[in-house]
Amino acid sequence: MPIQHAIWQVGQQPAPLTHSKLASEALLEDMIVRDPRILSPEWMLIGRQEVTSFGGRIDLLAIAPDGSLVLVELKRDRTPREIVAQALDYASWVAGLESERIKQIYARFKPGQSLEADFQQRFRAPLNEDALNETHQVIIVAAELDASTERIVEYLNKRDIAINVLFFQVFEHAGQQLLSRAWLLDPGETQANAAQSATGKADKEPWNGEFYVSFGEGPDRHWDDARTYGFISAGGGTWYTRTLKQLSPGDRVWVNIPGRGYVGVGEVIQGVEPASSFTVATEAGDQLATAILPWGPGLAAHAADPELAEHFVRVKWLHAVPAQLAFNELGLFGNQNTVCQPTTPKWRHTVERLKAVFNIAA
Repeated sequence: MPIQHAIWQVGQQPAPLTHSKLASEALLEDMIVRDPRILSPEWMLIGRQEVTSFGGRIDLLAIAPDGSLVLVELKRDRTPREIVAQALDYASWVAGLESERIKQIYARFKPGQSLEADFQQRFRAPLNEDALNETHQVIIVAAELDASTERIVEYLNKRDIAINVLFFQVFEHAGQQLLSRAWLLDPGETQANAAQSATGKADKEPWNGEFYVSFGEGPDRHWDDARTYGFISAGGGTWYTRTLKQLSPGDRVWVNIPGRGYVGVGEVIQGVEPASSFTVATEAGDQLATAILPWGPGLAAHAADPELAEHFVRVKWLHAVPAQLAFNELGLFGNQNTVCQPTTPKWRHTVERLKAVFNIAA
């Protein structure tokens, strides 16, 4: 059923705001370029109206914290089915972009600026050129979409094609236009589909049932605490935390600290929980993590913000080592997504290798 959303004015006599339209979809594109948070607070724009080798133009191109690309197509005057076909056609071009070509695209979008430097500043992590454009998402921006096209997008997404629709609608209030947005599908599902195809240039194979976890150690998150108290965590934005929802009790996770190596394997014993309620076991009984962990004050500062709050998953460690004893070698799987279900032979090799190193029987 096509998505419909409305805004109501609060008061003794609630009243719906009147639907309106932007003067042009080019205006929406201009607004997104000026403030990309309108599209998503989790991506960095790197291109606009980029001409493909097929002769078409990609409306907007963005990059995610893991180096994956995000192709954004505004509906404009195309029919819903046409834009899906057009977006998939453009995606086939995006999939073949090499790092130097991507840098050239950014140089045209931001003359005189460096993709590596701006990526570092935006995401507080270096750009890993080996992981750049290993996968991508397709985002269609539209004011409305017919039911058949919604079914097509849902069908593709369920079959691991990372595609989604972002609806924008305009309302009138007190002589001003207000913009609202809604996703057709949970963005976490689309992000997870993209993550599963990371290193997608390799042959895919059935997922082996083992979860990969990236633990972003830093000033506000310490692996020694996670090892001591039994948890994994992520924060600083929903891009980092939403994939934790994939984990359920009984799942097995293999934990990697990016840039250092694998440090543990464990079994999930409780699903994701925000910092505001997550507790750790102490000699005095269970206490809030915000009060016990050395980085608790930082956790508490963002605990009420659903976008930035740290989220935790409780884990029983089967084997865990200090960060300085992390295991790393060429050929092991790596990814910046907090949680993913890799479907590449590289992941199967990684798990088999870690079982031997960590002495895990099965």
